[in-house]
Amino acid sequence: METEPAKPQNTTAILGAFQAEVALLEDRLAERKEYTIESIRFVTGTMNGRGAVIVWTGIGKVNAAMTTTLLIEHFKPREIIFTGIAGGVNPTLQPGDIVIAEKTAHHDMGTIWPEGLFFKGVKNRLTGIQNPVFFRADSGLVELAELAGGKAAFEKIETTEGKRLPKILRGVVVTGDVFVASEEKCLDLRKRLDADAVEMEGAAVAQICHQRQVPHVVIRSISDNANAGAIVDKQMFYILAAKNSSSLVFEMMAQAGILSHGQE
Repeated sequence: METEPAKPQNTTAILGAFQAEVALLEDRLAERKEYTIESIRFVTGTMNGRGAVIVWTGIGKVNAAMTTTLLIEHFKPREIIFTGIAGGVNPTLQPGDIVIAEKTAHHDMGTIWPEGLFFKGVKNRLTGIQNPVFFRADSGLVELAELAGGKAAFEKIETTEGKRLPKILRGVVVTGDVFVASEEKCLDLRKRLDADAVEMEGAAVAQICHQRQVPHVVIRSISDNANAGAIVDKQMFYILAAKNSSSLVFEMMAQAGILSHGQE
């Protein structure tokens, strides 16, 4: 296992919070190489003919921001994709469905007044300019994800009316350092941030990408509905959700290769 890439890599970086999420994509890499930087394992290779670097961030915003920073510093990726599971806030979403985040926000950042939490971004340490509440994804990556969604090989979702393919929508993903298992909190996130899904890493990655000017998109597949049954549902639907998110990312790499070849 090497400790440093030989030179900056012109790659697509793929991140996930859980080891099992990134393992699904690592298994699809050709020409694999492994690097350890600050005790964190990065795996490079090619996926559908395109260069990729994959890393497991760990849970929470600090782990995600730290890993993303190391990734950008050492591998210089052309874009970053975050993949994994999330709790569904949009009531139309069920386990296995997918949200392509057009924008992300920290749902636990701001000022708490007697009336409640007022959302506000902190200053960008690199520029001194205040960050927005919402970090917008790269529009090209959002469109690529949507294109890939129509072609990917997904796990079908069991319903009372039979099996169906996952619903895929563009939406809002919100991030905080808490696992949400509260219908009341979901209603608040939906009302105040128009959230479709809630998780613990996406906005941290988006903030680093925003500050370092690296194109990004967050892809989240629903494992639960972030209510009182969230922990049980997550255990039941985790594999389905993780597979569907990774399948979309895998197809994004394929479609990106087709598009770039067509432009040559």
